[in-house]
Amino acid sequence: MQLPQNTFKRAILEGRQQIGLWCSLPGSYTVEALAGAGYDWLLLDTEHSPGDPLTVLAQLQAAAPYPVTPIVRPASNDAVLIKRLLDFGAQTLLIPYVQSAEEARAAVSAMRYPPEGIRGVSGVTRATGFGRVAGYGKRAHEELCLLVQIETEEALGRLEEIASVPGVDGVFIGPADLAASLGCIGEQGHPKVVAAIEDGIRRIRACGKPAGILTPDNAFAKRCMELGVVFTAVGVDATILARGAENLLKQFRS
Repeated sequence: MQLPQNTFKRAILEGRQQIGLWCSLPGSYTVEALAGAGYDWLLLDTEHSPGDPLTVLAQLQAAAPYPVTPIVRPASNDAVLIKRLLDFGAQTLLIPYVQSAEEARAAVSAMRYPPEGIRGVSGVTRATGFGRVAGYGKRAHEELCLLVQIETEEALGRLEEIASVPGVDGVFIGPADLAASLGCIGEQGHPKVVAAIEDGIRRIRACGKPAGILTPDNAFAKRCMELGVVFTAVGVDATILARGAENLLKQFRS
């Protein structure tokens, strides 16, 4: 059995645009419905979601038959959570609230086996094909992809040192928390927030790292892509459901 290739990692390192959708609803049934919609990646969230590692396992299994990359966001930059998600078969992780190069290095270490890191070793996991992937321990890092999330003014000030940490494969800007950090909570379209995001994208690209973002604003998403973002989430499943239900009802009520 061969080690699965991480097509998402290859694509962003080659600069090929990857369009994604945020999945905050914890059920595997929803993920299965979305996995065939044609997106390049789905973000399985456990930070701002009822989801947890066990619900992520079912979501990974539901997405597996489809040509889409599941990316998992742990609840925090925690080595134990990261270890469990990797053992479940996640190959790409988005680590929230990375504030410094030290925290980025901790995430890298959690993704790597000794002696390069601290990931615990288990030979019979979903990631290893239950022991069937030859040489998994020596080659796993080749197909793992680490994305770090910058979402505060403080982190933006340290962007270059965070992005330059070896083992960080991409840098994601979190607009909602960044807006709050800049004193504009709930105002992601505020000129100060937009300027900070656009400057952040340019700086990430100047570091030679792929940049990513989530925005439901179609015009701003396209603007970010023009600036060089290569992994772009353009919507959230719960938002699509809630607003879609409301808009449908409006057609039948004055």
